[in-house]
Amino acid sequence: MHLSRHQTPEGSRLACDGVYLPRGLSLEMILQLPSATVAKFLELLPKSGLAVDPLLPPLESMHEVWACGVTYLRSREAREIESEIKDVYEKVYTAERPEIFFKSIGWRVAGHNMPIRIRRDSRWNVPEPELTLVINSYREIVGFCCGNDVSSRDIEGENPLYLPQAKIYNGSCAIGPGLEILDVANMTELIIRVEIIRSEEIVFQGDTKASRMKRSFEELVAYLTRELDFPNGVFLMTGTGVVPADDFSLQRDDIVRIYIGSLLLENHIQS
Repeated sequence: MHLSRHQTPEGSRLACDGVYLPRGLSLEMILQLPSATVAKFLELLPKSGLAVDPLLPPLESMHEVWACGVTYLRSREAREIESEIKDVYEKVYTAERPEIFFKSIGWRVAGHNMPIRIRRDSRWNVPEPELTLVINSYREIVGFCCGNDVSSRDIEGENPLYLPQAKIYNGSCAIGPGLEILDVANMTELIIRVEIIRSEEIVFQGDTKASRMKRSFEELVAYLTRELDFPNGVFLMTGTGVVPADDFSLQRDDIVRIYIGSLLLENHIQS
């Protein structure tokens, strides 16, 4: 079951499997339901009209996006190469407590076919394709989206305390194209793939599986919500297992495509 959010002449409106749901229904309302009841609730709602209006980011303006770091071996290796403090990422990778940080507020998130950015004061920037969990107010995983945790590797590598500047800036977070409602047990074998197109040519591509993560989805959610409440739900990026070579950096006008399962999130680097 696929939930999407669209910009209609009357304002934003949700759709289920390409057909509009009743006006006034919000994702906030849906994420206040127990996960076991969401699919049945959506099935019973009246639906009308094909959802042909432009896509919006699937989350709403008040929703928070958090992110996890160093959950894949490849991510740990890349961070060690970029950092002048070599052992900090090994300690995070092997520690009991995962790295979790705030990424974006909903109104700042780009959706499918919307522009993203690289920092003007950075020389080494990469996309980070991430399976992004959608979590309800009961701390349950409802489904997933494609996510892009755009990052400035040189800024983070200079000092890990610069992480917020490397990760949080205008155009650094994209989520979409919609929300795939799926049981968490069916997410672990999902393939996460990224392509970067420059001047109509693929200049980087790579893939991984969610099962290669060191930590489970449930563990990451448990740590995020241990001392934080999210009464309207929350989105959690689960880390990247695909990192371009160390001599690669995004350029303006590049196109980034992230595929997870049947979903595709595409964004261009704003020039």
